Amino acid sequence: MLHNLRNANFYFMVLLDMFIFAVAFYGAYLFRFDFELPAYASTQFLEILKYSVIIKVSVFFGLGLYRGMWRYTGLRDLWHILEATFLQSLILVTIVLYKFGFGGFSRGVFIIDWMLTVFMIGGVRILIRSFYSYREGNGSHYSQDSCPVDGHNALIIGAGRAGEKVVREIMGSGQLRFAPVGFIDNDHTKRGRTIHGIPVLGSLSDLPNIIENKCINEILIAVAEASGEQMRNIIDSCKETGLPYKILPGMDEIINGKVGIKALRDVSYQDLLGRSPVQLDTTRINQYISGKTVLVTGCGGSIGSELVRQVVRFKPAKLILVDASEANLYSIQMELHHEMKFHEYVTVLGSVQNSRLLDRTFGEHKPQTVFHAAAYKHVPMVERNPWQAVNNNILGTKNVMTAADKHGVDRFVIVSTDKAVRPTNIMGASKRVTELLMRLFNNSKTTFMAVRFGNVVGSSGSVVPLFRRQIEKGGPVTVTHPNVTRYFMSISEAAQLILQAGVMAKGGEIFILEMGMPIKIADMARDLIKLSGKEPDKDIEIVFTGLREGEKLYEELITEGEDIVRTEHEKIMVLKADEQDVVAYTTELRSLLQSMGEAADNFDGDQVRALLHDTVAEFDEEG
Repeated sequence: MLHNLRNANFYFMVLLDMFIFAVAFYGAYLFRFDFELPAYASTQFLEILKYSVIIKVSVFFGLGLYRGMWRYTGLRDLWHILEATFLQSLILVTIVLYKFGFGGFSRGVFIIDWMLTVFMIGGVRILIRSFYSYREGNGSHYSQDSCPVDGHNALIIGAGRAGEKVVREIMGSGQLRFAPVGFIDNDHTKRGRTIHGIPVLGSLSDLPNIIENKCINEILIAVAEASGEQMRNIIDSCKETGLPYKILPGMDEIINGKVGIKALRDVSYQDLLGRSPVQLDTTRINQYISGKTVLVTGCGGSIGSELVRQVVRFKPAKLILVDASEANLYSIQMELHHEMKFHEYVTVLGSVQNSRLLDRTFGEHKPQTVFHAAAYKHVPMVERNPWQAVNNNILGTKNVMTAADKHGVDRFVIVSTDKAVRPTNIMGASKRVTELLMRLFNNSKTTFMAVRFGNVVGSSGSVVPLFRRQIEKGGPVTVTHPNVTRYFMSISEAAQLILQAGVMAKGGEIFILEMGMPIKIADMARDLIKLSGKEPDKDIEIVFTGLREGEKLYEELITEGEDIVRTEHEKIMVLKADEQDVVAYTTELRSLLQSMGEAADNFDGDQVRALLHDTVAEFDEEG
């Protein structure tokens, strides 16, 4: 408020409102008496006017209506005006009743006064917003029949909430260079209708005709939800026009504050996976994260760092960041501190193989929830160093679980992989063993669970960054086999579903994330080449190099003997081992783990393989 007192615009706002209050009150009397005021009505008006103006200004002050900027007036401000004017009228009527007894006063005057006040106060603010929108926006550049001189006529694909948001931002910003000419949308009921005065011109099939008849310089894709196949059709249609096209980030990124409308960007491969947002049960997630101490292992990796970002959204009391990589740990620390403005964290530089460090960390900080994302996951690398799969992936996980059990952690989430299903490589077999480790803690007070999902676009183990580098160098793009397929999802979606699965477990479950349809890696390579503006096998060659050691043609999400059950969440399924099998297997598993550790200490790769085969019955290196 003190800052307002030094602002000349503040006094203008108050004086203008006082004038409007007086005019509205006088107008109410005029309307009530058909613009011929009797003498007693004029006397009443003069007697009450001071009360009316003082009360109205006081209520506006009290409800903070002078804190906003009129040039940005929105629906929420208009609702506040309705609330404030209703309260004003109520107070005014109460004072008149108390002071004058309402004898000879017309009730209609106060109703008309309220309506006029709402209309005039709201109208002035809307006029001011419209003035600034016109002056600062691109409205003067709009042209549906001729090309703009200093802008770009844009056609918007999607006449839904995302498309409306794009047009509203363009109209209200002087920084965006686009001039919207029209929308296209496959919903035929929208054709011929307008959004903010911009017409819906047709559907996607009409795109060539619209481009031919309108002077379009650029295409903006604003589709909040679309399947991978739908997005591919949109991209293919845009490419056929020969015009540049950009895409609006997903609505979840905008809502979560990661990006804004101005972040229109080129299409990435992630867009082709589908745009359906993840629906989270935030209330239940809050219960085990908000105000709690959360520990994340492998916090600097692609999955671990995204888990950290998602956890921060739910306001934990403290974050314990554990990572063996100094660079990764420093990177996520700096992001938390400077970008996310979250300072309640502790960094622990060390490996999950160090059981003493883990015991000290858990004992000192008492985490209530643990997300275990630390693992070696590059298939060929682990295949050549199988002892590290034992030391890090298996025994490291056992160390973290033991510390969690000892120090009373409430929930423990193991980040697993689809490569654990009927594994054909050391990495997959080691991750399957980490799932089996839950059987050792069957009677623990800690609720253990595993979450199994496929490849993550943009992660350090994804082929997408490799393909991009190869395309940038002019090719060739190397694919192991023409028929190799994989499941894919975005890092953000994977992390959010891991959080969601964390609230569902009762103990020992393996949750499966809905990965959609598997994608051929060769098709992915072709899509990426097309997105780079080149033609596959013409501008950029695709070379098939043969399957790598430990690699199989396709991945699965369910192994033999596992019964899958749908959960209340559409994108999460659950499976649980037979209880009798759990009890019978526990003693044998402990013995196998001890032998495995000894073989790893001796760098005996052959013995590690043999013991993994004994531990994971479905482990088949022949594929």
